[in-house]
Amino acid sequence: MARLTIFSIFILFSLTTVYGQQERKLVREGVKEYKEDQFSEAEVNFRKALDSKPGLYEADYNIANSLYKQKKYEESAAEYEKLIQNNPDPEKRADLYHNLGNSHIMAQQFEKGVDAYKNSLRINPDDEDTRYNLAYALQMMKEQENQQQQDQQQENQQEQEKDQQEKDQQEQEKEQQEQQQGQEEQEQDKGQKQEQKEPQEISEQEAEQILNAIENQEKDVKEKVDKKKAVARPVASEKDW
Repeated sequence: MARLTIFSIFILFSLTTVYGQQERKLVREGVKEYKEDQFSEAEVNFRKALDSKPGLYEADYNIANSLYKQKKYEESAAEYEKLIQNNPDPEKRADLYHNLGNSHIMAQQFEKGVDAYKNSLRINPDDEDTRYNLAYALQMMKEQENQQQQDQQQENQQEQEKDQQEKDQQEQEKEQQEQQQGQEEQEQDKGQKQEQKEPQEISEQEAEQILNAIENQEKDVKEKVDKKKAVARPVASEKDW
């Protein structure tokens, strides 16, 4: 992705007649910091130069480059798009589309990167760097789509496994409830049978009273039987001589 560059000091000096001393000084300082990998500080100076002279292409372009170097890819992409809309120069637009593609690729937005590189090649079809980046972007887009499909399949499989686990859990809980209910019913039936079989316990005094009552009852019955026998006994009569 060698196309991402910054204006050289020679070019900046050659444009001193275009803008004033203050803007030139700020841009020059920004270029110096950019080359020293102080991209945040460079961005500040480029923005100051842009504030001093709104619409200054060199400051805008270098702001976008500084954002890219700070890995603020979505912000740099927005800056490149703004410059594309406002710049009719075909050569500059080709470079801007190239750099826009770089920002999209680094942001993992491969489809947008492909579109940007194609737009750059429509303007400059012989640019080998852009052609290489386009091939790379297409490969990465394909891999991303495959990965997304695999992720979707895995997500669907996990969802199916989750549903099956929930179904199995429900069936297991239902089976456990039925088993528990059956055990409770068996225990209840067993308890009822035990209650029917188990004799009622009585005290010794109650047992004595029952025995006495039975003995008295038997005595009464015997006396009644004896009385009946006595009534039925025939009376001897005198002989009829």
